Amino acid sequence: MKPDLIKMALMLGLLSCVGPFAIDMYLPAMPAMAEGYGVPTAMSQYTLVSFFIAFGVFQLFYGPAADMFGRKPPLYFGLVLFLFASIGCALAPTIEWLIGMRFVQGVGAASVMSIPRAIIRDRYTGTEATRLMTTVMLVISISPMLAPLVGSLLMEPFGWPAVFYAVALATVASLLLIYFALPETLPADQRVPVKPAAMISAFRVLFKDSYFMGMTLIGGMGMASFFSFLSIAAFLYTDYYGLTPTQFSLAFALNALGFFIASQFAANLCERFGGVAVVKWAVAGFAVSALVNLILNLAGVDNFVVLVAMLLLSNAFLGLVVPTTMVLSLDDHGPIAGTAAALGGTMQMMLGAVAIGIVSAVFDGTPLILVGAIAICGGVAALLAALTLRQSPQPATT
Repeated sequence: MKPDLIKMALMLGLLSCVGPFAIDMYLPAMPAMAEGYGVPTAMSQYTLVSFFIAFGVFQLFYGPAADMFGRKPPLYFGLVLFLFASIGCALAPTIEWLIGMRFVQGVGAASVMSIPRAIIRDRYTGTEATRLMTTVMLVISISPMLAPLVGSLLMEPFGWPAVFYAVALATVASLLLIYFALPETLPADQRVPVKPAAMISAFRVLFKDSYFMGMTLIGGMGMASFFSFLSIAAFLYTDYYGLTPTQFSLAFALNALGFFIASQFAANLCERFGGVAVVKWAVAGFAVSALVNLILNLAGVDNFVVLVAMLLLSNAFLGLVVPTTMVLSLDDHGPIAGTAAALGGTMQMMLGAVAIGIVSAVFDGTPLILVGAIAICGGVAALLAALTLRQSPQPATT
């Protein structure tokens, strides 16, 4: 890979890690958090729901803002807001206060979800964009592999608030990275005028584009699958299987390993077979592996090793699906890449928030709810892929 691609991937990957870090690092602390506040498990899971709702909805504001004012000013605003909200989470006196601060934290984190995608589209398209996106995914993959372990190591001696102080420090580092190293990729003469009509027009174009909507929703089913796991993994692994917070962190990292490894092959596979073909076969693999996992559980195979192995396989297919669909959905929307990335991110986060809400409400303490939710996500993704790719005007070599 070219040196400039590697440099850009590292910067965008580190920025994009801020949001996932705020999720993954405190997962091991959720049972202790619920116990400390004296609230039911479902109440602590609302801290995830509130974060994801804000994380999703406010991308709709950052995307158009990035098209109007350039990429860097909205990043500064979002990260400063995220910094103060993280400190507020650490000082939260009640669970209700924590839920509110997590919402504000999600508002800030939304900036580093959509804008890096637009920055990629500013510079690259096609195979190069896919290669950069997968390298960014490589950097982001460090978060679910290391963040829970870091969180559990901080939590044991200092308590769960230390997790949020660590996130605040990471945010300061991100602000410095933007200021000193990240170039502005949208020149002033290419920015969209600050007019509501322009924003509405951009959203109208995107909603009418069935290819964009289909690719976004396919990736959204992958996100919903992963967020279903996020919402109950700590309770399932520690309460049902008896893992310690550190053991949970290691198992969580192993689940991310499949995504991490497979995503690195996405660009080469797209270059050889075309992005459409990669999405088609990867979605099929995700759906089949998720269905097999459900069938095994219904047949009475309740084994932790089997569960982790099947989740690793499903996540490996998602490592091909998620970055490829992101690139394909933006390819035809360069002039409004910020808005397109924001709308795509919002839709995917909303699907994730809905998945968290449903799975948390029906969770019975056993693995069945988790594997069932992932199987449903796989089935819906396969149906969407069949409908989208059948009518797609895109050539297979996109």
